[in-house]
Amino acid sequence: MLPEVDGMIVCRLLKNDPRTKNIPIVMVTAKAEEKDRVAGLELGADDYITKPFSPREVVLRVSAVLRRIQVGKQTENTKRIETHGITIDLDKHQVLTENGPIDLTATEFKLITLFARSPGRVFTRYILMDVIWGQDYYGIDRTVDTHVSRLRRKLGEFGKHIETVHGVGYRFKGSS
Repeated sequence: MLPEVDGMIVCRLLKNDPRTKNIPIVMVTAKAEEKDRVAGLELGADDYITKPFSPREVVLRVSAVLRRIQVGKQTENTKRIETHGITIDLDKHQVLTENGPIDLTATEFKLITLFARSPGRVFTRYILMDVIWGQDYYGIDRTVDTHVSRLRRKLGEFGKHIETVHGVGYRFKGSS
């Protein structure tokens, strides 16, 4: 408990101020009722941890929030990404190759955009699940494999640039 002000008020103030609205907030509190958790998340908290908790859990949850923010960060000026003969138009939500546009689902578009923004970076299935569906997604990690497989198939010859890192996840080959 904060000594002089309620954490919900602090969260609201931070999220309503243009200078601090993008700072991630992880609430650590003794208020464990559903109404408190929901209120904290609705006010903009990125995670809500209730007592009792282990230090390891706090570290992992904060790491997950920071990872999502880092991976999800978009450069303001980036409207198009061009790599390996693929053009990703973020404004039009479209992927183009020399053969024309490729029809992708929203999930496939998020995947190709994420991969293209971080060429060479290995993404575990769990990171991909966090970024694509959020921390509240409780599906199985093999769901990611299905989406990546469909994306590769739709990309045709360009799909070879999405590499499997066995036992870990996926990476997009560095730009050429």
